[in-house]
Amino acid sequence: MTTLAGLPAFLAYFAVSLALTALYLATYLTATAHREITLVREGNVAAALALGGSLLGYAIPLSAAIRYSGSLLDAVVWGLVALVVQVVVYWLMRPLLPNLSRRIDEGETAPAVLLGAASLAGGLLNAACMSY
Repeated sequence: MTTLAGLPAFLAYFAVSLALTALYLATYLTATAHREITLVREGNVAAALALGGSLLGYAIPLSAAIRYSGSLLDAVVWGLVALVVQVVVYWLMRPLLPNLSRRIDEGETAPAVLLGAASLAGGLLNAACMSY
């Protein structure tokens, strides 16, 4: 980049990525049975690990969607696909980790780390599949 000619496109993609990330967080926080933000504010490390892993697990495929998309609309569509995949990862982990939300509420880090890792794995696979 030698000039700022691409600045309008950058600003458009960045604004859309922030909006999609906010939508992701609102959706994820609604889909989970525990109150992540409240728990993180109270110093619950387990909630921070799970939510942080989930957020990174979403940001990775969102960045791939932006990089590989042919248009802003294409990036939005694939960003929404990434959102769905991350929520599905959470729902798939729930039966594997009994009482997941209660355990995160109580600060158990083991299930939170596994949930965060699953979110990251889901995000990495999702991003790789977007590189068609």
